[in-house]
Amino acid sequence: MMRTIKRIQVIVNPAAGQNTPVLATLNDVFQPLDIDWDVSITKKAGDARTQAQAAVASGVDVVAAYGGDGTVTEVASGLLGSDVPLAILPGGTGNVISIELGIPADLHAACQLAVGEKSKVHRIDGGQANGHFFLLRLSVGLEAQMVESTTRELKDRYGVFAYLMSAVQNLRQPSVVQFHMKLDGKEVEIEGVTCIVANSGNLGLSGVKLLPTVDISDGQLDVIVLQQANLAALFEIMGGVLGLRGPVLHDTSTEERDTQFRQLLHCWQAKDIEICPTPSCLIQADGDLIGEGAIHCKVLPKAIQVLVPDLSMAIPKK
Repeated sequence: MMRTIKRIQVIVNPAAGQNTPVLATLNDVFQPLDIDWDVSITKKAGDARTQAQAAVASGVDVVAAYGGDGTVTEVASGLLGSDVPLAILPGGTGNVISIELGIPADLHAACQLAVGEKSKVHRIDGGQANGHFFLLRLSVGLEAQMVESTTRELKDRYGVFAYLMSAVQNLRQPSVVQFHMKLDGKEVEIEGVTCIVANSGNLGLSGVKLLPTVDISDGQLDVIVLQQANLAALFEIMGGVLGLRGPVLHDTSTEERDTQFRQLLHCWQAKDIEICPTPSCLIQADGDLIGEGAIHCKVLPKAIQVLVPDLSMAIPKK
């Protein structure tokens, strides 16, 4: 049963993609319940993490993040090691994490979850790669190379495949990389154009996942390698799923689509992952470049408590 909530700290990214009267909505929900709430504003990278840590130290009951996936991830990193739950108030363009967890896009409804009346605590995994925390996924190779040339709007809308879409448009002959990997100690050698380590499988659309095996709460990371020969077929499938190229998959069942994905991607699951690419490649995590070359990542099982809808209770829309 959810504990009584008396104090909420809301961390707001003013550069978030949605133009919403945030303070008025917060007040409409929190004030009638006599909840002590405060707002802090992020101005630069790292602020959300620092503010979340300060909120935990001050004894708040909930830390809420208003913004996109980057803001949510940074706030979550500040909650590591605490028992303070995270409330997600979707304010970005894509909001992949909130879609993954079934959190409503409507701000008023999301605020209701934050006060605990219609929510429950759900523990999700995180990932750590060369000291960087991530909630969604990281990649080595082609996808990482395209980060700088892919717009934020495209990344928010299409998630992990935004970079690959940009790559297909801009690179006729993507570099082939030899990935030497250790997956829970087991050595794997494979060639490909990109290697993805996924904690979350959602692509920013309800019901559309990278692979059915990817689960943000299963204590595992999914390692996925895409080979050059499968690029064209993969984008034909993704074009249909995302509505970019007509009705390619409109009559295709979810099960058939998942089968098609699996046939194009080489997949493993592991908790501890080492990747050494030859030649050396850029690395991105949740849309940010974090380095180049070898990488060691591991799952942080059940690392973050998140307030999610309690499906036994209806959440009325405003």
